Order: sequence, then structure tokens, then C-alpha cells
Amino acid sequence: MEPIILAYIGIGLMIGLAGIGSAFGVSMGGNASIGAMKKNEDAFGSYMVLSALPGTQGLYGFMGYFVLTGYTGALPEVVTWYQAAAIFGVGFALGIVGLLSAIRQGQVCANGIAAIGSGYNVFGNTLILGVFPELYAIIAFAATFLVSGAVT
Repeated sequence: MEPIILAYIGIGLMIGLAGIGSAFGVSMGGNASIGAMKKNEDAFGSYMVLSALPGTQGLYGFMGYFVLTGYTGALPEVVTWYQAAAIFGVGFALGIVGLLSAIRQGQVCANGIAAIGSGYNVFGNTLILGVFPELYAIIAFAATFLVSGAVT
């Protein structure tokens, strides 16, 4: 196996896992929004913002591709095993963190949506609490950026 294959597997996992997590997270928010609109349809804007929040992890996985593509695009035959292992490792890490943090963020947001639907004024609080799981996806993306600079 060529080293570039390992690097591409890591990039694929990064994009795929983070995207799957975002799909689950926004679906949780969307499902909660549909239920909450039965009680309070006037808060649709709040539901929409909270439902979309878990979608950002998929974007971090996609942005990670652009951060790492410098090693895989121009001259893939010169990628070393060291570089390929680093790309695989950081890609897998960002993928897993994106997967889990998006799902958990979706759960936090879904609970907030349900509370808003029941008449509680918790949009701001839910937004703040919903950002906490995202912090770890941001840290994983930052690590991807740092590793990409160290793998030259």
C-alpha cells in the first residue's frame, strides 16, 4: 500500500464521520422543532438556529480537507509514511470528535427547542450550552491545522 492511500483514508474518515454526526445532530433539532411548533409556531426562528447549530461539525471536517490537501493534491507520490500517518491520525481524530460532539450538541439543542415550545424563554441559555460540545470540535480542527503545519 502506498502512503497516500492511508492519508486519503484519514481524510475520508474525517469528512464522513463529521458529516454523519452533523446529519444526526441537525435531525434531532429538526425533529424537536416539528414537535415544538405544534405548541408554539411563533418561535420558528429560534428553532431553526438551534437546529442548524450541530451542522457546523460537518463543516469543520470539510475545512480539514482543505487544510490537509496540500499534502495529497500536488505530488501524491512524495507523501512519506510519517506524513500519511499524521494525516490519517488527525483526520480520524477530527472525524470522531465531530461525530460525537455534533450528536451531543443536537441533544442539547433539541431539549432547548422542546423547552421553548413549552413557553420557556431559554433560547440564549440553550445557545450558550449548545456551544460547549462544539468547543471540542473547534479544538480538534485547530489540532488538524497545527498538525498540518508540523508535517512538512
